[in-house]
Amino acid sequence: MFGRNRTSALTYLTEKSEFQGTLHVEGNLRVDGVIHGTVEVRGDMEVSHTGLVEGPELHTHNLVIQGEVKARVVAKGRLILAKTARLEGDVTAQSIDIEAGAFYLGHITTADAAERALPGTGNLPELVGREP
Repeated sequence: MFGRNRTSALTYLTEKSEFQGTLHVEGNLRVDGVIHGTVEVRGDMEVSHTGLVEGPELHTHNLVIQGEVKARVVAKGRLILAKTARLEGDVTAQSIDIEAGAFYLGHITTADAAERALPGTGNLPELVGREP
């Protein structure tokens, strides 16, 4: 996961695990199970092909999605959607890589979009049709 710093702690949610609520992680997080709620990760995060994250928001540094995420995503660094990924929600990230075959529904904004926006483009609307 992004050349993980060996001194950074790894929190691991196994495939048969389920978490509900607000999750704060100081290091890195790997999700093979299910999370329902808000996720805040100070390090990097990976959602494996068996992982599911569903909630209002997900904040992390770098994010790799191979499984399913239904949330507004804020990645301070890089977002990678693997070919098996399914992402539903608006995204703000520094950079984004989407492999062929990945599914994405929402709006994408890069972190410096406000500085580079064309005159009169304004903010994009919220994703329509999603329940909170």
